[in-house]
Amino acid sequence: MPNLEQKEQIVKDIEKKLQDATLVVFTDYRGLNVEEMTSLREKLRVPGVEYKVLKNTMVEFALKNTGHEDIIPHTFGPNAVLFSNEDPVGPVKSIYEFIKQYKKLEVKAGILEGQAIAPEKIKSLADLPPREVLLAQVVGTMQAPITSLAYVLNANLSGFARVIDQIREQKQAS
Repeated sequence: MPNLEQKEQIVKDIEKKLQDATLVVFTDYRGLNVEEMTSLREKLRVPGVEYKVLKNTMVEFALKNTGHEDIIPHTFGPNAVLFSNEDPVGPVKSIYEFIKQYKKLEVKAGILEGQAIAPEKIKSLADLPPREVLLAQVVGTMQAPITSLAYVLNANLSGFARVIDQIREQKQAS
């Protein structure tokens, strides 16, 4: 059993993870066997993502110290916590793909950029397209007016060139 100083250090580590993370997701892993948990951890093994089983009392102290008391009622029972420091969408997609496959994991609550979010909002995060696709859509949206302007200008120039060409043909014919 860790002594008080070790427990305080564990709480401080969890607090730091809570503060640094873009997304924190609390999940109930009851019913998962070792093989399934290992499979989930492998899916979540990407840079900036951590998935850990943590003691509720330690998590509760860390949540209180970071101002997230509203999450505490959702952390009863066994918890595995996902911390994502970078992309909030990718890890959530992995969790929901796992849930679809095994139907054993339950998302309890989350924290997105310092704000508590319900499981439904976490699910809607999973439904977002990947970051690269979103960036491509933004660039495409920004590029559309420029492309339209280029087509309009090109149409005017080509129309002008056709008129000049027709005048030239008429003068050659006469």
